Amino acid sequence: MQSTLKIGLFGIGLDAYWPQFEGLKERLEGYLNIVHQRLSVIHPSVINAGLVDTIDRAFETGSLFRREEVDLIFLYVTTYALSSTVLPVVQKAKAPVIILNLSPGEAIDYERFNSMNDRTKMTGEWLAFCSPCPVPEIANVFNRTGIRFHQITGLLNEKDECWTEVKEWVNAARVAHIMAHNRLGCMGHYYSGMLDIYTDLTQQRSYCAFLFIF
Repeated sequence: MQSTLKIGLFGIGLDAYWPQFEGLKERLEGYLNIVHQRLSVIHPSVINAGLVDTIDRAFETGSLFRREEVDLIFLYVTTYALSSTVLPVVQKAKAPVIILNLSPGEAIDYERFNSMNDRTKMTGEWLAFCSPCPVPEIANVFNRTGIRFHQITGLLNEKDECWTEVKEWVNAARVAHIMAHNRLGCMGHYYSGMLDIYTDLTQQRSYCAFLFIF
């Protein structure tokens, strides 16, 4: 029986970008590693599946999360990517999902950006900052397929208040995990009129299952 809360983490990208934009994949992997490190401070058991950039990788990642029995998934939107590379992960894993819409900075350095004389480099720079772009698409697909989710918007900067919200979701998952694996002893029968001490064991089990109804 699993006794430790497990968190699944993955970023998204598009494999067609990598040969076109030099250094973009490594840059996005660096962002994902920052998220991994900060999640690990909050809770040490993080299953990091890396960047999911194809449909095949999406199915593999969903299977990985399902094998590992992750309790909660953080989807870090690193750049624009297709919703078809996201949906299989969450469908196969069957775990609550939090969309992390975290920008690497408050804004693009437009002075530096506009001074670039290479359109390909400019596009690559833009892709490193366009994480909000696919969030509506992903949210729409989740809504249409009946997948409950929550979204956190903020900055990669550890001082941003969004990390408090991340911590709160991890704490909520920890409570649900403990409730799902606890052992309750019940002796005798409660008098139905004493509502202050009455415990409905069925409701306790139900609470575990539905803690993540957002």
